[in-house]
Amino acid sequence: MISIRSRRGGPTAGAGWEPVPGNDAARLAWARLRRDRSAAVSIALIALIALIALAAPLLAAGTGHAYDGTYPDSGLDTAGQPVGPGREFWLGADQLGRDVLVRASYGARISLVVGVGATALATLLGVATGLAAGFLGGVADSVLARSMDVVLSLPYLLIAAVLATSFQLGSVPASVALTILTIGVFSFASIGRVVRAKVRSLREEEFVTAARALGAGRLRIMCVELVPNLVTEITVLASMMLPAAIMFEATMSFLGIGVRPPMPSWGSMLGESGEVFTTAWWLLAVPGTLLLLTTLSCVLLGDGIRRALAPRDHLAGSGR
Repeated sequence: MISIRSRRGGPTAGAGWEPVPGNDAARLAWARLRRDRSAAVSIALIALIALIALAAPLLAAGTGHAYDGTYPDSGLDTAGQPVGPGREFWLGADQLGRDVLVRASYGARISLVVGVGATALATLLGVATGLAAGFLGGVADSVLARSMDVVLSLPYLLIAAVLATSFQLGSVPASVALTILTIGVFSFASIGRVVRAKVRSLREEEFVTAARALGAGRLRIMCVELVPNLVTEITVLASMMLPAAIMFEATMSFLGIGVRPPMPSWGSMLGESGEVFTTAWWLLAVPGTLLLLTTLSCVLLGDGIRRALAPRDHLAGSGR
């Protein structure tokens, strides 16, 4: 495994870079990440949003409002318009008299579950495809590389709409699973192309040649020798894939092809606010702000992870 290297200080230090053991390298990366202010703020915001998602049943119990319950007597005024933030509806009500706070907290569950699940699936498929294409080469590389190009060229929203129409999945878990599968399948190619390029540069390294000389098979070389050297790239790619998956889910739900009602999603809440958001600003502001904070925090955290794992690459890219 290629080790992270660190400059040693002191009068006896040589002019070269000395290898740092794996555990020490992980501690150094964690120390850099903790000192990164933007990453620290991002972690705090993501933790807060995760806490809101976990506390959704408690919020529903505390307010006495179910996420799919309508309360026209208290949630709508005499003109039939949704009431704003107040004592009973802390973040206001929507056009059907439903509690925006409760629905937004349950929407956080959908965004995080779909985002993490789709990212894990896309990462798994992308690493497996890119690893096989980059290491095997030849016909396998051509077929797998072209398949990734085809996936990247497909109109994924149109195909997602066709899938949603073809599979009339009424239950919430089934629609969540279909959404995760759709996002993961249409997102793996971008990860696979990066992994393929990295593996192509590693397969002729001395440690791979030594493993071949010792009689190691292809599968062992790929899983034992190459994968540990891809940890940095995989971690960074996954962290950058997460906000994209969350936005993908929000877009699908906004268009009505994502998670099925009555379970709320930030995207569906944004779509439902279209008719009355000019007079009920909170219907757009609450889910929109949560979606913005979540995706922005994930992007900043991903950038912080990249800087922590590959500090020299970051310094070289900044021209320092």
